[in-house]
Amino acid sequence: MAKMPPVTQLKGRPLGRVLIKMGKLTREKVHKALSVQKESPSAVPIGQILINLGYITETDLNLALAFQLGMEYINVDDLDIGEKVISQITAQMALTYRVLPVDYKQEDHTLTIAVDSADNFRATDDLRTLLGFNVKAMITDKESLERALGRYYNTENESINDLIGELADDDFLEEFKDRGESIDLTELRELADSNPVKKLLNLVLLQAIRDKASDIHFEPFEDEFKMRYRIDGVLYEMVPPPRHISVAIASRIKVMANLDIAERRMPQDGRIPLMVQGQQVDLRVSVLPTLFGESVVLRVLDRSQVQLDVERLGMRNEEIETFRRLIQKPNGIVIVTGPTGSGKTTTLYSALTELNTIDRKIITTEDPVEYDIDGVIQCQIRADIGLTFAKCLRSILRQDPDIVLVGEIRDIETAEISVQASLTGHLVFSTLHTNDAPSAIARLLDLGLEPFLVTATLEGIVGQRLVRKICENCKTPFQPTEEMLMELDLTPDKTAGREFYYGKGCDYCNNTGYKGRMGMYEIMQLDDVMREDIMKHASTNVLRDHATRKGMRTLRESGVLGIFDGLTTIEEVVKETVMEEQ
Repeated sequence: MAKMPPVTQLKGRPLGRVLIKMGKLTREKVHKALSVQKESPSAVPIGQILINLGYITETDLNLALAFQLGMEYINVDDLDIGEKVISQITAQMALTYRVLPVDYKQEDHTLTIAVDSADNFRATDDLRTLLGFNVKAMITDKESLERALGRYYNTENESINDLIGELADDDFLEEFKDRGESIDLTELRELADSNPVKKLLNLVLLQAIRDKASDIHFEPFEDEFKMRYRIDGVLYEMVPPPRHISVAIASRIKVMANLDIAERRMPQDGRIPLMVQGQQVDLRVSVLPTLFGESVVLRVLDRSQVQLDVERLGMRNEEIETFRRLIQKPNGIVIVTGPTGSGKTTTLYSALTELNTIDRKIITTEDPVEYDIDGVIQCQIRADIGLTFAKCLRSILRQDPDIVLVGEIRDIETAEISVQASLTGHLVFSTLHTNDAPSAIARLLDLGLEPFLVTATLEGIVGQRLVRKICENCKTPFQPTEEMLMELDLTPDKTAGREFYYGKGCDYCNNTGYKGRMGMYEIMQLDDVMREDIMKHASTNVLRDHATRKGMRTLRESGVLGIFDGLTTIEEVVKETVMEEQ
């Protein structure tokens, strides 16, 4: 590449001027591109027009945009980067973020990196968060960066086992063995800044996000320290690191989440925002003091893995129609029920996304807010300062909403305000923790709600579960035993001509036989007969019988259809619906 002018001559200048200074354009070509831009019916960026005209390449534009921002150019082909600098970033991180470390100054903890896009500014933010460096970014061209990454990180991606070996041999970390509570604040900061600890944690985080884990657990016990992932609802254990680094891991996560590293006796909650391969990922952090140190759980909130669309929830066509009728009501209460981790929030967010039009005001009160939805006003519950669901809901109703989402009805106060909101013309969505849809009515009455208020406001209840889907890569037909079929009350005449499948296990699904999850639903709409039954304090079984006679498909029936469609297994449906049959 030709010698670049000083970056001070390019920073903040118009794009055309920068490209002229780079020797890529003439004034005539810039004027030609500007005239084309004026005649264009839509606002096409000048850089794209220059590429379309064949005047510059994508690489030229990338470099020019970086120079405009004041970034300096570096030719990484000519560099001989030392192992000490390269080792500051793991191979997986360098390849995930497309960054190359080119210089490291230990005295002020400054890492200089080369990137191939001015838009990759989130990489510098994440490196600051994950590694605690002061990061300085320089621009290089895409091909050079590709070659350099291949040259310096051409071995297999580091395994967690290698890094655990490095941790076990680290003399500094070894000093803290059996120190327990006797570690002062300065030492805690040094532990949090330990390079092997940072590298291990980053590798664990990136691998968890890549494997689509929903939670990452770091758990100290008396003689060991466990790391586990939850994938598709099931926990898997990783190779355990040395017991004595538990304090270092907890301190590092606290630093990343801006929590108090000196506080080790009280629970703490925080958040770590990351950008991984162009996708926004939030890590929700929970720190809990235990008998043998702090247990840390990270919930991975990855927007790219969550489809907030009613059509993609896994409901059948008739269920989608019923659900849409419920959420389009002008007022009333719609409840989604199920155990923790059954996808209730995703169902409600999908409903809000569909209802989120310019003529509706939607306000939510949640604990915690999991995903931000453009155009929806979302409030975070703060019980520590007295901001409860009930208190927040009172204020929300003074904000003139059309639709209100109450994260969970936990007490009579929240239930009563939700009822009042629906009686005054609002549509209210909320969740409850019950085994199935009919049980939700008994739960509301147990909280202390009057039956006439339940019948006047409740429009419908959606019960749901998540079951694992059979891996498409190793899906295999098989003939289930009579005992297996009896667990779901499936008689030979019901299964005649049906194919059954299971996953025999492969690399794609980590030899589990499952990949991804799907929803099972039961949707109970209240009618006049059911309202009369509620007024008479009818049992949950009576309500369930009436709902099924009126056409409600139970969770178990929904699961059986999933089995017949070859999507899930008998074991999964039995496991998730056994409670309702007892």
